[in-house]
Amino acid sequence: MAQLRVLSAADVRQALTMRDAIDAMREAFGQLSAGKAELPLRAGITVPGQDGVALVMSARCEVPFGLGGKFVTVYPRNPAAGRPLVHASVLLFDPETGAPAALLEGTALTALRTGAASGLATELLARPDVRHVAVIGSGVQARTQLLAVCTARPVESVSVYSLDRPGAEAFAAEMAEVDGVPPAIRLAGSAGEACAEADIVCTATSSSEPVLGPDDVAPGTHINAVGSFTPEMRELDPALVGAARVVVDQREASLAEAGEIIAAVNQGLVDQRELIELGEIVNGEVRGRVDEEQITLFKSVGVAVQDLCAGARAVERAEAAGLGEVVEL
Repeated sequence: MAQLRVLSAADVRQALTMRDAIDAMREAFGQLSAGKAELPLRAGITVPGQDGVALVMSARCEVPFGLGGKFVTVYPRNPAAGRPLVHASVLLFDPETGAPAALLEGTALTALRTGAASGLATELLARPDVRHVAVIGSGVQARTQLLAVCTARPVESVSVYSLDRPGAEAFAAEMAEVDGVPPAIRLAGSAGEACAEADIVCTATSSSEPVLGPDDVAPGTHINAVGSFTPEMRELDPALVGAARVVVDQREASLAEAGEIIAAVNQGLVDQRELIELGEIVNGEVRGRVDEEQITLFKSVGVAVQDLCAGARAVERAEAAGLGEVVEL
């Protein structure tokens, strides 16, 4: 009979520090670009009458519990009714036996691993002397984006802009109390204003129209864009994408799912053959930033190998700390 360790959102957050998560992403993307991981594109099912979608993401890689997947639902109507936009669960198996090994609350894990991917990209692409961060968006993803960037670089000040002004106010108040995040968080009146003095920009919105254009970003800026994950969504103007050195989590996934990458390629602003995978930089195959004036862009749609590596690290830490509940199946 199989034993399954069940980790709640609180267990996941306690077990997995942002530093641990960034290290797990280095392993995940390195394996992905080295051909040591296998993953199909995510499969989606629409939910008629609810404007909802259910997503399935599976993968295999070379870590403990490196077989499994994530099941996600995204219901855009939920927030207006006081319910979460996203629900997710991650199921990990023992690759040696095929037995289920762990079930993790996936929304917390997704936020951590998505933030950590941007943290890794920041370590590899941002200038070493960065000081000011702009965050566009004020949801769960925006919080872990900021925490990850502050883990990767010695940030001194932060600006935030969101269409949800009360949400931005709550974000600023909450994140100013987080260890490692500077207390100087300023609310901006527009995305452009937030980015005016930024060395690093993080976008975490669900916008279908660009929130940033080439005039909003100064030379030398590094951008982490994580909000869009369908061809119809785009946070960045294609011209801004075309002006940047573009790094993606996986070429195949970005060309199928990243709206701003697809638009820039279709408009002839980006040659898809020049897209760089983050793992290629991790593995030393490609340089990251080439010069100090260059705009660098990390565009992530999220891939399941991130969930496996972050989940495996969380389970290992949870086992050592006695976190979660073990149940017999």
